[in-house]
Amino acid sequence: MENVIIAKADRKLSLANLGFAYSAFIIGTLCGLLQVFIRNDALRLPPWLDYYQVLTAHGVLLALVFTTFFIFSFFHSGMSRTLGSFGPRVRLWNWIGFWVTSAGTILATVMIITGQASVLYTFYAPLMAHGLFYVGLALFVVGTWIQGFALIGHYRVWRKANKGSLSPLFAFMTIATIILWIIACLGVVVTVLFQFIPWAFGWVDGINVELSRSLFWYFGHPLVYFWLLPAYIAWYVIVPKLIGGRVFSDSLARLSFILFILFSIPVGFHHQLTEPGIASFWKFLQTVLTFMVIIPSLMTAFSMFATFELRGRELGGTGLFGWVRKLPWKDVRFTSIFIAMAFFIPGGAGGIINASFQLNEVIHNTLWVVGHFHITVGTPVAMTFFGLTFWLVPYLSGRTFTKPLQKLAFLQVATWSVGMLLMSTAQHLLGLLGAPRRTAYTGYNHEAAQGWFEGLLSNHVTMAIGGSILFLSAFLLVFIVIQLWWFAPKASQETAMEFPIAYSETKRTPKVLENWKIWIGVAVILIAVAYTVPLAEMIQHAPNGSQGFKTW
Repeated sequence: MENVIIAKADRKLSLANLGFAYSAFIIGTLCGLLQVFIRNDALRLPPWLDYYQVLTAHGVLLALVFTTFFIFSFFHSGMSRTLGSFGPRVRLWNWIGFWVTSAGTILATVMIITGQASVLYTFYAPLMAHGLFYVGLALFVVGTWIQGFALIGHYRVWRKANKGSLSPLFAFMTIATIILWIIACLGVVVTVLFQFIPWAFGWVDGINVELSRSLFWYFGHPLVYFWLLPAYIAWYVIVPKLIGGRVFSDSLARLSFILFILFSIPVGFHHQLTEPGIASFWKFLQTVLTFMVIIPSLMTAFSMFATFELRGRELGGTGLFGWVRKLPWKDVRFTSIFIAMAFFIPGGAGGIINASFQLNEVIHNTLWVVGHFHITVGTPVAMTFFGLTFWLVPYLSGRTFTKPLQKLAFLQVATWSVGMLLMSTAQHLLGLLGAPRRTAYTGYNHEAAQGWFEGLLSNHVTMAIGGSILFLSAFLLVFIVIQLWWFAPKASQETAMEFPIAYSETKRTPKVLENWKIWIGVAVILIAVAYTVPLAEMIQHAPNGSQGFKTW
């Protein structure tokens, strides 16, 4: 009976994070809908609200809040499932972390809504928000650290009780993601605490703009992998179970996550290729390290399609692609994630263009970047989270994923796919035509700009149609979540949803892969090589600090 009570307590923690995530999700997608209509000059906002408030809220609520709270809900439930229920101390610190993260989110959101923080989620200096916005960001990060260290504590307890054993693959991948997150957040913590907060409250006269941007992108690029790695956990561990298979290679899966820790952090300069003040050698070095991240991504793709083919052939698939028909396409939990994987192929190809010196010159600060962001984070990550939601919510709530709700889930996945295909394709093509990002105004009186409103796909109207479909899909998803949380029939012992964890053979897995001291040490060395000299030069040769500007 005690284990049941502990399990229920763990589920409440996961549900709290999930509820906060989807509250941010629906508000953030509404802000996205408003944006596409404003850019078409089809909507005028009331005087108390402007485009950049909406744009900032969209980025913060979706890219930071929805993803982070969902990820920790997934981590809490998965760690409890694989390592056993949390102890009272671990659960207490997780709740403390949740409330600190929530408080930071609310504080930052209030500053955005009141028009005092329209600086976008990248909060570039010298644009200055109210000091409380940066305090909210600091609390947000600190809260995630508290939850992260609590999960690490739970993991250490398990390791002490199981000396000499490799941890379950889900737990290993969770700890790898948390390690990446903690190391990556050091950059944003330093710039927020020691640059932005003193500057915004008037304690110092100016801010070193180049240093602040470099510290942000030290954090900003691995942030993408903080979103992506939980999706990879689902691909490696959850999907094989859904199709009745097993993990293709435990060693390959663990090695891929280690490579993400090593190569996803010291690469921030590839976001700053057009900025002066950074020597070309350091940009080149970090660009090379950026392309190294392709290796674990290709390893993941190979592992997943090997898993699919092996299972399909076990079920009787013959010929070159006969195994494809044997996959469980009628299971929306699988189909949604498979579509997410497919979207990642063009998204990854676009990332190669973004990180290339010459090609970046063509698409820098255009709508191409926005399209790339949506086709990488807004589809592979988000749709994987949707696929997880379809079983995670009933698993936590004890409800049944009924057939009518499954049909609605297929409709939601289809509409999200169509909407994203229309919107992101239009954004990519508009970017190639020179349409700018981060601006509400698109009606420039120039013949080149007139092309932004012509053509079928390279058109702001097409972008608005895609955005509208996406909002309807988001609304449908939240409806499904509400049904699965409160109104679907209670599950019986036979119909109860499980937390699907695939079997992973660890007999041949080298134990050195779980020696965190080695891999964290190598990561620190790579970061030091990539950042020590250029950051020191930015500090040593810093111009007079810039005052703050408010352009809204």
